[in-house]
Amino acid sequence: MTNTNLINCDVFIPVRLDNKRLPGKALKKINDVPIIFYLIKRLQSSSMIRNIVVCTTINKSDDILIQFLEKEKIKFFRGEEKDILMRFLGAAKKFDSDFIINVDGDDIYSDPDYIEKIILEYKKTHADYIDMEKFPFGFRSVAFSKDALIKICNSKVTDDTETGYRDFFKKNPLISQHIIEYEHENDFTKNLRFTLDYQEDLELAEKIIKKLGNDFHLDDLIMFLKNNPKLLEITQGLEEKWWKHYNQNLATFSFKQDNVN
Repeated sequence: MTNTNLINCDVFIPVRLDNKRLPGKALKKINDVPIIFYLIKRLQSSSMIRNIVVCTTINKSDDILIQFLEKEKIKFFRGEEKDILMRFLGAAKKFDSDFIINVDGDDIYSDPDYIEKIILEYKKTHADYIDMEKFPFGFRSVAFSKDALIKICNSKVTDDTETGYRDFFKKNPLISQHIIEYEHENDFTKNLRFTLDYQEDLELAEKIIKKLGNDFHLDDLIMFLKNNPKLLEITQGLEEKWWKHYNQNLATFSFKQDNVN
């Protein structure tokens, strides 16, 4: 059995600049600071994370992102554009990661306290895959062991895993799973959108960061919007648009039969 007290816990941030909905969003600036830098600085406040690795593609369109990461001495890995799971596996091998917490580059307000909770839950449960449920949209990170990632990459059929890659773990019977639930879910939190997919999301982010800075937690953000409900009008209606795009690009979740029986 793996000694989970000695594991290498790394955060992988999948990012690419060739986005259709908001091109180049990771390098969009608020107060002259690229968006992705806010996320990385938030995660760097955790002492439980060994490495923070930006996982981008080998596409030429991501060269400018690499230039920024090299300048800021931020770790990165370049891999497949569409097969994000293989991109993760390549990064895991390069950085000798035992346990990977995936924080989407869109989830710019990610709370390091909950990232640490994922790590602690892994050390207690040894689960292959850990998911977060009932959290506001944009705060649901997932995590998995490198061994589980290898199983998935060996058993999946498709080479396009970019959209819906979490379900490759959730739908594989060989993967043990553990769920962390948000304890304060209510009608208000169910409707909150804390991600960066559209121009309207960027407009809301500008107002949040200019008011709260970058040192805040999920509960602080919820309270801020409760006290400023008109801000929610900025992103009203985006959820339906997002789900339509998601369902149109969803990966095919099938496995080689020899690997799931």
